[in-house]
Amino acid sequence: MPEAVVLLSGGMDSATAAYEAREKGYEIAALHTSYGQRTEGKEYECARWLAGELDAADFLHVETDHLQAIGGSSLTDESMAVGDADEKEGIPDTYVPFRNANLLSMAVSYAETRGAEAIYVGAHTEDFAGYPDCRPAFFEAFQDVVDTGTRPETGISIEVPYVEASKTEIAERGLELGVPYGHTWSCYREEAPACGTCDSCTYRREAFENAGGEDPIEYAEG
Repeated sequence: MPEAVVLLSGGMDSATAAYEAREKGYEIAALHTSYGQRTEGKEYECARWLAGELDAADFLHVETDHLQAIGGSSLTDESMAVGDADEKEGIPDTYVPFRNANLLSMAVSYAETRGAEAIYVGAHTEDFAGYPDCRPAFFEAFQDVVDTGTRPETGISIEVPYVEASKTEIAERGLELGVPYGHTWSCYREEAPACGTCDSCTYRREAFENAGGEDPIEYAEG
């Protein structure tokens, strides 16, 4: 089977992308990173479980604490509060500066070493509204970097299957694919129970409600 590296954070988007890759006929090599985020223990637990459930060919866990040392995000800096979901425009405090470039660089090294054909990422439209490194143009530009900076015969494609999809559409697709969402984590603040009010919790809950499915994780709020 051809192999795809999946950036498997343990969240619902990356989990759905992993099941999408398997549906497309790929064997999975999972790459999970801990970068000092508040919920890194829970995310690791979920990613590890999902990799086992997917019968992944490999699970690589990398600690990238330089992102915490650099700071600039409420996910990695305890002195910054994670805000509740709101309608303010602009870059949210949860943006980790240029994180996806860091993660994709590792994924490309991993994929090239393993001979993988693709890298799957779970970014979507509601991400790139606030996170500049989730925009379609970013992934297109990074594809050029991959094509330029790897061996000529490598041919790794960056696949972002939901880059034009909403969170609701991801939930709908995941329910079709049978993604075990009870073993995914989205909360930015807490490892258990999920807070229910941060951006990520709010968008997740709305997605399940709109998709007509039941979110299987527990929330502290409502």
